[in-house]
Amino acid sequence: MPASLSAHVKANSFGPLKSKLGCKTCKIRRVKCGEEKPQCLRCTSTGRKCEYQTTNAGKYSTLTELSAHCSISLAPSQISRERRAFAYYFQYAAESIGGGLDVDFWRTVVPQVCHSEPAIWDAMIAISSLFESPDPCPDLIPRRRGGRPHALSQRHQDALDWYSRSVTTVRQSIEKGGVDTFVGLITCILFICIETLLGSAAEALRLYTQGIHLIHALRAQSECGAVSASKVFFLQDTIIPLFVRLGAISLHSVWALASTLVDESADIFAMKPEFTSLKSARDSIVVLATEIPLFENECEEYLKISRAWHISEDMMNRQRALSARLEYWHIAFMKFMEDGLPSSQAGTGALLLTYYDMLSVMLAVCVSSSRITTDACFHNFQNIVEQGTVAVDSLTRDDGTLPPFTFEVGVGLPLWFTCLRCREPTVRRAALSLLRRTHRVYGLYKRDEGAALAEAIMLFEESHAIEPSKASNTINDQLSILDSTSMLAASPSPPASETEAQITQALIPQDARIRPHGVFRPRDGLPPEVTANDMVQWKGKDDQLFMQYSWNQYERHSNTWTRIYGYVPIGL
Repeated sequence: MPASLSAHVKANSFGPLKSKLGCKTCKIRRVKCGEEKPQCLRCTSTGRKCEYQTTNAGKYSTLTELSAHCSISLAPSQISRERRAFAYYFQYAAESIGGGLDVDFWRTVVPQVCHSEPAIWDAMIAISSLFESPDPCPDLIPRRRGGRPHALSQRHQDALDWYSRSVTTVRQSIEKGGVDTFVGLITCILFICIETLLGSAAEALRLYTQGIHLIHALRAQSECGAVSASKVFFLQDTIIPLFVRLGAISLHSVWALASTLVDESADIFAMKPEFTSLKSARDSIVVLATEIPLFENECEEYLKISRAWHISEDMMNRQRALSARLEYWHIAFMKFMEDGLPSSQAGTGALLLTYYDMLSVMLAVCVSSSRITTDACFHNFQNIVEQGTVAVDSLTRDDGTLPPFTFEVGVGLPLWFTCLRCREPTVRRAALSLLRRTHRVYGLYKRDEGAALAEAIMLFEESHAIEPSKASNTINDQLSILDSTSMLAASPSPPASETEAQITQALIPQDARIRPHGVFRPRDGLPPEVTANDMVQWKGKDDQLFMQYSWNQYERHSNTWTRIYGYVPIGL
């Protein structure tokens, strides 16, 4: 984001105008006062002291002055905690949440808008508190008399209180018709962060959907000339790319939403003949990280409905076009990397290469319903682990841990993908070990739930491994399948001896290989493959989150393969 963006934000006056006759508190906080007497609604609804007295509100230009924003709170201890939360956010949390390349939004835009918007102030310090203390009940928690532990840590309770206050403020503003759409978008982003940190993926997804609708509404207004140039710049340069990146690291239902922004913003994400920065390279591959998974899902649906072994010729042409774009990105990126990167950016460069290899595998295997085709991409999985190690090490703090949360593109998704798709035991376990070192919360999801699911799938597959003495026919069958599909793969197949060694080591037959499809809650609707027996089993579990997966079962009597679906609860 250009350094001039903060000037655009400031000049654009995102907050409502201050009242000339408003109370002293609202003047100090630079917010519009409702002028209710004896105490205004804005102050009473946020628990602040309300006084009517003529005074001149100064500008917040330093950390000390901005932290004084919370000095109207009634309790001195609360004043101290709010100031501390802001200082921690500004000094530590913002940089990690922004992932390095987009820190200006989190360290400049958000703190600046909170000058005049109490909802953003409260949401910002709630994020800070959750970022610093992500566990609601730490192991070393003060105990009440009688040995009973507190239900929540103080910081976690503060975060919930501040979040509740922020939500209340937003609702009251909506009722009064006084919410600026851009402030609403920023608030939506902060609320998504909070809900994710609290473990509510469903609510975070709902907020993400609302944000997409707000963006489309603003784009329609801008086309009619109803939005200022500075706001259009802010939308195109910051908000839309942020939502696209968040969609690219989410599940397929979110990919589809994110892709609508890519279609409408093709000029922003257009491929360049060369990259001048890591950010431009990141923005380009993020678009591919949205389009390629959607295409893979489309191929999956075609293969399921048609019961064909390969995709259609039209789909093959699209696969070749996407493969060419991905290789074009890789050539341009390696050219950009020729001069080397500063040590502070080496991890980001490695991170982008993990996405390149992940997308290469997707394009290579989407041409066939066979799960064996992933074995031809062994070198891609190796690269993901090697580059992922560089990316994780670059973010590791002195205590050996990573920051608990990032809202930006991270290495968690390629590592999780490797755990699920790679069947070579050493590589997939290295990926799992590395995954457990990454951010605890990543995008809209929690790391530990994904790692537990990946490990369960590993154990399920490997429990069906074939003894070497009985595996010769299976290996020959699998090699024949690889030979029949290798010409369609986006990446070249390794030599036959290497492929055979991989299969011999894994010895996981085709009908024991798992393909995750997505997650669902029964209350929100069921996948079409769900049976009546499944519904009986899930009685009373409408709120439970399930992962849907499938595998290919060989029917010997008909010499055909049948897709079988299974479901596993998540988060128990």
